[in-house]
Amino acid sequence: MPRHFVRVASSLCLFAACAMAPSADGVQVAHLDDGARGLAALRAAFHAANPGYDVQWYPQCREIEAASSHRVLFVQGPAIRAQAPTVGDVVLLRAGERWALDTGPSVDLLAFTLPAAIPAELPALIRPDWDPRITDTPGGCADETGAYRRILLTWLPENGPYVLRELNAHRVRITDSFSHYHPKTGGFDEFYLVQMAKDGARLLTSDQVPAIESEQVGREQVRDLLQVRPLRVGDLVYMPRGTMHRGLGGALVQVISVPGFVPQREIGLDHHLWAINKRLQLEGDEALPFHVVAARTAVVK
Repeated sequence: MPRHFVRVASSLCLFAACAMAPSADGVQVAHLDDGARGLAALRAAFHAANPGYDVQWYPQCREIEAASSHRVLFVQGPAIRAQAPTVGDVVLLRAGERWALDTGPSVDLLAFTLPAAIPAELPALIRPDWDPRITDTPGGCADETGAYRRILLTWLPENGPYVLRELNAHRVRITDSFSHYHPKTGGFDEFYLVQMAKDGARLLTSDQVPAIESEQVGREQVRDLLQVRPLRVGDLVYMPRGTMHRGLGGALVQVISVPGFVPQREIGLDHHLWAINKRLQLEGDEALPFHVVAARTAVVK
């Protein structure tokens, strides 16, 4: 599918790209609230890049039969459900276990199949807004004071109580994250599962990380360097390793990483974007958007 761009009169939004999957920059978007449109292409790309993993969508579900694989289930809806589990919760379903609801309305579940067993010490249900062991931990995509960022499944025990190396997840409200990528070698793929979104919430991406890091970008390349996608409730965005991304505008997102959020594999790019602007004397609407604080130095997290 060809990309289509329109000019946006803002220094933070350069051009809008078609959000249909598949896309020219490798990012895949499935619209779960619209009949899971785009999920087949996303699933195929994810499975091909991560043998042993899978992702499936179970709308209006009351029961999941036992299987031979271990699964992590993200509760996506409905928003009106008051009983546990509710939106934002995570169900851990081990091999041989059946899951079923006893009361209340059915739920929408996004299920990730894992290639290894879920540790026995992890609970069957993780509730980021109800578990006293999970508190706000600013950092990553939301490092401002008072940021809502709650780590459900982590790589390192010092970052949270529930350790799972095959898949990590944190629920975060993204207002103005820094531009970064996870390297193809030793990094990880990342998903955004959008659970709330303001008007204007959006995602900036690029598959041209080597060009950005070398800062060898000409004026003729600036127009196609970054893509902008709206973020809407029910969107599942798949960003393969090596893809630059930056969230803006206010979205509450389950950030899901596979195989896990490996430390020192979050590489900032804002200082390079700022340097390109300076070298090409790009200003106003012509300038590449960058995170002002993160552009002060090279950021690695």
